Amino acid sequence: MMNLFKLALLNLGRHRRRSALSALALAISLTLLLFMAAFFKGEMRSAMEDTLRLGSGHLRVSASNYEPEKLSVSWEYLIENPQELSAQIASLEQVKFATPRLAASGIVTIGNDSTGVQILGVDPASEANEPYQLVSGTFPAADDRSGVVIGYPLAESFGLQVGSQINLLVNTAEGSVDEQPFIVRGIFTTGSSTYDKGIVLLPLDKAQAFSGATNRASFIFVMLHDREQSEAVAAAITGAAYKVETWQKMNELLVLINDFSNAYIMFLNLLILGVTVTVIVNTMLMAVFERTREIGILSALGMKGRQIIALFLAEAALLALGGVAVGLLAGSALSLYFGEVGIYFGDIGVSGMIMGDRIYTYLTLEDTVNLTITAFIVTLLASYYPARIASRMEPVEALRAEK
Repeated sequence: MMNLFKLALLNLGRHRRRSALSALALAISLTLLLFMAAFFKGEMRSAMEDTLRLGSGHLRVSASNYEPEKLSVSWEYLIENPQELSAQIASLEQVKFATPRLAASGIVTIGNDSTGVQILGVDPASEANEPYQLVSGTFPAADDRSGVVIGYPLAESFGLQVGSQINLLVNTAEGSVDEQPFIVRGIFTTGSSTYDKGIVLLPLDKAQAFSGATNRASFIFVMLHDREQSEAVAAAITGAAYKVETWQKMNELLVLINDFSNAYIMFLNLLILGVTVTVIVNTMLMAVFERTREIGILSALGMKGRQIIALFLAEAALLALGGVAVGLLAGSALSLYFGEVGIYFGDIGVSGMIMGDRIYTYLTLEDTVNLTITAFIVTLLASYYPARIASRMEPVEALRAEK
């Protein structure tokens, strides 16, 4: 066996440029495969995490007739005594935290300029606010009656900073419109410009008083230690007046896009592997026809067909080993680099999901192993056809071939 690989190495060395180009083609192929897997995995992972942390949570508990699209604070759509309910939910061992939130439609006005926003009343002390990373300033205290926190894109578009005054208009529970002045206490970023420019955070108590919701909330935002436990926890939350929705139910579009992306990346993988197979087959066929006389001599000396096949497969294995090693290093390095710095896409607005301005690649061990082994095996399979042609050559006819 060792002699076979030594002979294969010598044969590859006789045509170094062609061998190097073939190995390079395989290396580029594996690099692309690994990077694409990391890109799509990172894209969907980020979209899922951002949507869950900023939007739906793992569970949402609301009034049975609550419709989140309306952003209505009419009492019939709200949960009464939300702090009591959230405390009961938080006591479940699977629950990381549960916090009440009040969502209302509003308008920010500064002078003659205005823009529509979602006013979100939150508990300033809750862990749920962690994704709102403050660029400057602080979160207002729970008893602050004039402080708000706004997103960085909103602050930038209106030239606002900590201490600036804005006017907020809100649709109240009675169906009227109320307007009050507020002071910007802090400016946050979540990494998603689309989301940040449309959210204004208020302490829950102030949001309830401002909108006329009193001691009510739109929903209980729930995060679990393990999101796969969402169905079990939802079943444990009882009450005819409540509607409990899981993250899968609330994000059906995102789950569908995730499934579609898996099919799409499989198609791209097949396309890249198809190009690689073509290069490998052409390389090995050229080697076979250039070495027709040599194959005839080997056959005349008693080398059997299966031994000739083994020789060409050994050459292919060495090519694959070199190409896979380079591709594995390059693909992993590229994925790790962009996993740290990200790829900037800017303001990406996709209905039904929240996406950050940057996509961070995420290469899993499973993808790395599967793609590396696949590239190696595909190279061997692609080499079998030329090797089979070489093994079927008649020694006499092969010896007659021109040098």
